[in-house]
Amino acid sequence: MARATPAQVVALTELVRPYFPEERKAEAAASVTTDNVVSGGAFHAPLIQAGAVSGGVHTYYAQPSHASPLPPVSEWPQLDAADPITLGVRRTRRLPGESPLPPYVERGCDRELDARVREAARVGGLVVVTGAPLSGKTRTLWAGLFTNLSGTTRVFAPPPGTDLRGLPALMRGRGDVGCVLWLDDLEGHLGEHGLTPALLADLLRLRLPVLATMDDQAYDARRFGASGRAGVLSGVEPVELPRAWSEGESERLNTFDGDPRLRAAAVWRGTHTVPEYLAVGPELMEEWRRARRPDAHPRGHLLVRVAIDFARCGVSRAGIHADDLREAQALYPEESAGAGAESFEEGFTWATDLRHGVTGLLVAGARRDTWTAFGSLVADVEARSDSPPVPLGLWMLAFEKAGDKALRWTVRWNAHEALVPRSDSDPEISVVLGRINLMTGDFRTAEYWYRKAADAGHTEAAATAGKLLAARGAGADAIPYLEQAAEAGVVRAQYRLGMLLAARAESWLTRAAEGGYPVAAQALPPLRAAIATPPDTVEE
Repeated sequence: MARATPAQVVALTELVRPYFPEERKAEAAASVTTDNVVSGGAFHAPLIQAGAVSGGVHTYYAQPSHASPLPPVSEWPQLDAADPITLGVRRTRRLPGESPLPPYVERGCDRELDARVREAARVGGLVVVTGAPLSGKTRTLWAGLFTNLSGTTRVFAPPPGTDLRGLPALMRGRGDVGCVLWLDDLEGHLGEHGLTPALLADLLRLRLPVLATMDDQAYDARRFGASGRAGVLSGVEPVELPRAWSEGESERLNTFDGDPRLRAAAVWRGTHTVPEYLAVGPELMEEWRRARRPDAHPRGHLLVRVAIDFARCGVSRAGIHADDLREAQALYPEESAGAGAESFEEGFTWATDLRHGVTGLLVAGARRDTWTAFGSLVADVEARSDSPPVPLGLWMLAFEKAGDKALRWTVRWNAHEALVPRSDSDPEISVVLGRINLMTGDFRTAEYWYRKAADAGHTEAAATAGKLLAARGAGADAIPYLEQAAEAGVVRAQYRLGMLLAARAESWLTRAAEGGYPVAAQALPPLRAAIATPPDTVEE
């Protein structure tokens, strides 16, 4: 079909002007910008209809400036095949085997929203969900759309700035096909070529539901401000989505045991909302991952990794002082050597800077002047099979830095969870488990791990195992371990072995003296003087 140029439209208008009754002139002029035509299901151009001398109707087409043809309804995706992420739902972490999005957690406004969507699907109209950034507006509206409309519904989600003036003509030619107009971030779709009061009225007459989201500030500015665009919103009461989750919403979150992302959100979100946690997490992970490059923020990357590993040990909620982060860098020699170009201060500032108006990679801990890694970073590192383990030395440092007994027992529990499966591969792991149990006062469990390490050839562990055995009166079992360490040159083991053997000698000499053996009686006083020293302590 040939299309007229703007100049041709003017000429044609002048040509037919004598045949226009006066009452049709304004309508004809308005039709240049408001009426549209569909041919073969595709929008082509505004039209002018003029009555000719013969009484027939002549139709002329003109392409509006800067307008692109809208796709025909047949090309709009069906709802059951539409991609919510393409429609604006923020992606969450997706590991192998995980679905694109976690299950939807019912929000308190869902019942009201469902009723609005069903009403709009029946008679047309605009439904707007408002809320703070990252409050979950788009996911909530998507749930309302997906739950209440047929899977065969055609969804049109134009990009911001799209010329929407051709929609009424498309809708007139759709037949009985169910359709919906999806406008995520509605403020980007307002304007003279976008959603106007007149266009909205046309769509309402055509019973087309329009589903949209807006940030609270954007809604207030256009609803109550001086902008001429407020007319679209003046007759619409938004569905408001609070940022803070209610107690009922949080309880519902805890029922989703089958999805690890929701379980992690329940545990790790801290003071942030679930949508913030789920939406910001992938962005933070990608930024942190890329920061390890030498020309990026290698020191900041290392500090965040240290904080993540402290959290994996069990001190996330309490937080860690900046000086402790500085100290712990030495436990990552390779990364620390590669981060020399960036100072601690520079890396720390980068790690704590606010992202997305919500959080830094490091956030404030529960204790004063402490820091912890944003929860999703910890959960994602834990969930990835290729994540490096926590350095063994950090387990001990975390135990030492834990602020109270409860935190120390948490570190102990986490250490067992993480290290026991690997304990056969490295005797140093058994030593760490033995040391942590020793510091909590669980001597028998500590003895088990020290003996395990000693049996694998760990000399220092043999010295401690012998000492623990001797302390509980199992001298015969202690001697082989003390001998193992003593022969390797461990002086404290040599001393304890000597004292243990001296005590055993004193016991036998006493029995000999009591049996009337005089030489034994003569040997006892100097031996008893030698071993009359304060009892050895158990702590290393």
